[in-house]
Amino acid sequence: MPKPVVLIAEVLSPATIDALGPDFDVRDVDGTDREALFAALADADAVLVRSATKIDAEALSHAPKLKVVARAGVGLDNVDIKAATAAGVMVVNAPTSNIVSAAELTVGHILSLARHIPAAHASLAAGAWKRSSFTGTELLEKTVGIVGLGRIGALIAARLSGFDVRLVAYDPYVTSARAQQLGVQLVSLEELLAEADFLTIHMPKTPETTGMIGAEQLKAMKPSAYVVNVARGGLIDEDALLEALQTGEIAGAGLDVFTSEPPAEGSTARALAQLSNVVVTPHLGASTEEAQEKAGVSVARSVRLALGGDLVPDAVNVAGGVIDPYVRPGIALVEKLGQVFSGLAQSPLTSLDVEVHGELNDYDVSVLKLAALKGVFANIVSETVSYVNAPLLAEQRGVAVRLLKDDVSEEYRNVITLRGALSDGSQLSVSGTLTGPKQIEKLVGINDHALELPLGQHHVVMLYTDRPGIVAVYGQKFGEAGVNIAGMQIARRAAGDQALSVLTLDSPVSDELVEEIRDAIDADLFRQIEVTTL
Repeated sequence: MPKPVVLIAEVLSPATIDALGPDFDVRDVDGTDREALFAALADADAVLVRSATKIDAEALSHAPKLKVVARAGVGLDNVDIKAATAAGVMVVNAPTSNIVSAAELTVGHILSLARHIPAAHASLAAGAWKRSSFTGTELLEKTVGIVGLGRIGALIAARLSGFDVRLVAYDPYVTSARAQQLGVQLVSLEELLAEADFLTIHMPKTPETTGMIGAEQLKAMKPSAYVVNVARGGLIDEDALLEALQTGEIAGAGLDVFTSEPPAEGSTARALAQLSNVVVTPHLGASTEEAQEKAGVSVARSVRLALGGDLVPDAVNVAGGVIDPYVRPGIALVEKLGQVFSGLAQSPLTSLDVEVHGELNDYDVSVLKLAALKGVFANIVSETVSYVNAPLLAEQRGVAVRLLKDDVSEEYRNVITLRGALSDGSQLSVSGTLTGPKQIEKLVGINDHALELPLGQHHVVMLYTDRPGIVAVYGQKFGEAGVNIAGMQIARRAAGDQALSVLTLDSPVSDELVEEIRDAIDADLFRQIEVTTL
């Protein structure tokens, strides 16, 4: 029996090849040569790439046997995940391979800004000796503000603690207990901006976090403060940052990532790079030998698992492994329920029960626990969340997780409920099911309110006192804003009691519209939730 063909499309470390082992027919091709790539893909069961090889719909059309695309790194900009999923091809990456490298680069930027190292080097290299021009500042007893206390944020906190700095952080999804373990004080974003001598941001890039450090936030900082972004381009508004640096609102910035890469001629990023109080690097967060080797070895192991039919922890689009076909459709549903849960949670999660009710009781549903955690953390941490790191993220945050199951489901064949306790003492539950021959994903409960609404991409959840005319009020507001309501459900326990409205919208709504509707209906809760396929 012939060995499965594994195609290496870019130069990877020898350790990567060693990790694959002797069970595969390993072949090499220049992934940037499209014709050569297409020809080589004809026999490939798996392909390993870095960033230069583009695996898009056209490439996939030449790969009839392909089962897995492995990206030896974190980003997946060069892989068309949607096309791969449609073709039944698993996509894996190495989500934790660069976290140490990114944390160390962040510290490097902070030190470079504090001591003006790049500018001093350039001056001396040009023949000048201007010691007085590069008087810096010590980190001792300075305040470092970390926006996003995920795995990279935690590593930065650990590394900076040796400098005897004061560490503060803003992360609405981290408990005080977890922050205390890291030696960090949790504060509001407003407090962090006002107090930080150095600010470093490590948030996921979402519609809510894009531009979260903008003109208003930069004006709130000390004139002596520095900002660092080694996470995602666009988290800091580049136009606002340029103005703040030029007018002296802040002292300087360290940037490894940009809104558009590489920065185009005449762009704001290019203008930032020309400023003497800015340190820039060309997206080097993962550019260490160690990170590259970790990435290669990690995806090689994933390829072995995928081609061996085992569970692939770092699968981005589908869960691999020996999972019963009856259980598999529930994975995507539970991931989406996790996103709804985290979107509704108004304080950090302290414990989570994943309850499986109905016929699924007879099956191994352990993957649904992983899917729930993946969904819960997907939009609230900076790193890519996978089946392997989701339990670790829960453990790091002190979140106790249980999988409970029974065969009792009165209304549906199966119901899956995520039930959690939050740090403010409140409880939250979200339930879903799959219905009909097409296995339509439906939201069927939020807390004690019964619903039956297909899950979409854009949802709004409102809680208000039930009274006549409310639907007309918010319906008119959405209509005036040009936002179409594609579906809706209203649930209540009794007339005049609190009513829960869950809407499916064709597009997201602005913060201004949220506030306008909240005030108009006197809502106790108004949450906008984006549900994506992970």
